[in-house]
Amino acid sequence: MGEEWDGKSVITARNLRKMYGPHLALDDINLEIPSGAVGILGPNGAGKSTLFKCLLGLITTTSGDGTVLGYDIRTEGDKIRSRIGYMPEYDALDPGLSAIDQVRYAGELLGMNPAHATRRAHEVLEYVGLKDQRYRKIETYSTGMKQAAKLACALVHDPDVLICDEPTNGLDQRAREFMLQTLRRTVSEGNRSVLMSSHVMDDVQDVCDRIVMIHNGKIVVQRRIEDLARQIEREIEISVWGGASRMQQELESRGFVVRRLGRVLRVDRADDSTSRNILEAAVSADVQVRQMQEYVPDLEDIFLLIMEKLGAEVRSTSDLMTAAHTGGDRDE
Repeated sequence: MGEEWDGKSVITARNLRKMYGPHLALDDINLEIPSGAVGILGPNGAGKSTLFKCLLGLITTTSGDGTVLGYDIRTEGDKIRSRIGYMPEYDALDPGLSAIDQVRYAGELLGMNPAHATRRAHEVLEYVGLKDQRYRKIETYSTGMKQAAKLACALVHDPDVLICDEPTNGLDQRAREFMLQTLRRTVSEGNRSVLMSSHVMDDVQDVCDRIVMIHNGKIVVQRRIEDLARQIEREIEISVWGGASRMQQELESRGFVVRRLGRVLRVDRADDSTSRNILEAAVSADVQVRQMQEYVPDLEDIFLLIMEKLGAEVRSTSDLMTAAHTGGDRDE
């Protein structure tokens, strides 16, 4: 029997390890995830998928322990899965079924009686915006509609925790905004917790207030996003009309560390004299400064800076994309 859930820590893990033969996939994971929305981030092969499978009780851990909603991940996987909704990245829908039949079937697989599953299928399909299309076969659906149908399957049994793996993958801007809005509502109105894995940092920042970052099977960060942003050194962002290379060379000759993105350069704001020194460098380089302002880092900046400090070869968040995004064979 699982320990009584205190309603605070949705997920805990202590010294969790998972080995596949000689390969160490998870290395002494320690987690304390409260209720709310949490982004799970990391490069390909970091251990995110293995962590999800351990938390769902789908694979046996090598050592350590953990709980989800108070249930032991080693011995109470069935109870955990009855209270978790999982929206996978891969296509898990039967194209020959209508959405109403697909979602009802998902409910029955989770132990719901047919009448209850049917009633809930209608409710959740309306919730995800598919009320008028619920009798259409899934093979006629757009990518956005298929993602919404997967979300409906994950919500049909009214779970306490929702795990979403790349929920906006392949969506156009309109469908993406609706998906993110629905996930936010799921947290705020449904009193649920959401664990969201995505390579699109803007999406994670839109829905989540915390992140857990995994690298080489280790938890390297588990913090509130706003707390991380405050810890990152503030930068001055400079936009120039031309001569960005000359400006970069001049700044570096004055001891600045420069991050360049085309005609935009960023340097650490050392003190109140930084702006004056930048303008003096512009005069020396004969470069016209178009705009200069303090830059507040977003989640993508935070992620890339942490990966850089860890020595990971991650140049952009496109490096987080699996072959499922690019059409090749997926490397778990």
